[in-house]
Amino acid sequence: MSEDRQTLDVYDAQAAEYEARVAVKDTPGLDDFIAVLPSQAHVLDLGCGPGLTAKQMMDHGLTVDATDGSDAMVKRARDHGVPARQVLFHQIDGRSLYDGIFANFSLLHLPRTEMPAMLTRLQNLLKPRGMLHIGVKLGTGDARDDLGRFYTYYQQDELEELLTLAGFTIITRILGSGTGLDGRSSDWIVLHARS
Repeated sequence: MSEDRQTLDVYDAQAAEYEARVAVKDTPGLDDFIAVLPSQAHVLDLGCGPGLTAKQMMDHGLTVDATDGSDAMVKRARDHGVPARQVLFHQIDGRSLYDGIFANFSLLHLPRTEMPAMLTRLQNLLKPRGMLHIGVKLGTGDARDDLGRFYTYYQQDELEELLTLAGFTIITRILGSGTGLDGRSSDWIVLHARS
């Protein structure tokens, strides 16, 4: 599985800017995600960025395993009191470890060919009836944005089919649009799915 070094370099260089402009916004689906988890649930925050969402989950009594591929993001998360660790997607492994996995606009940096295996890995990481939160930008194909970050874009039906094939049952769909770090507006989808 490949991690895109150029994408990670952008996040390392612009971690403060990302926190100020993107991470401070309300996270779609976060409250619903927290609400359906058991109290004191163990959650993997996959691509935690500067840790603001992980901190919110911790404030709700959840145990959060916060991970990010960017060293600068991990440092910012730790500054917020989140015990984050630098881990790349392909280094995440295990079975029945988490009640929930929060992958908010992180897995869209993977090449499309690697998404099915990644979703299967997440299915294995979740406990039975565990909850997955996944957010991606809507569109077709893949491209680099104006900052040089690599993105894979998905159609709603394509993403839903990938989740179903990996053994997930889709519970909730949230559609919206917003402005990212590159200053451009994008349509997006957040799905909640049970293992």
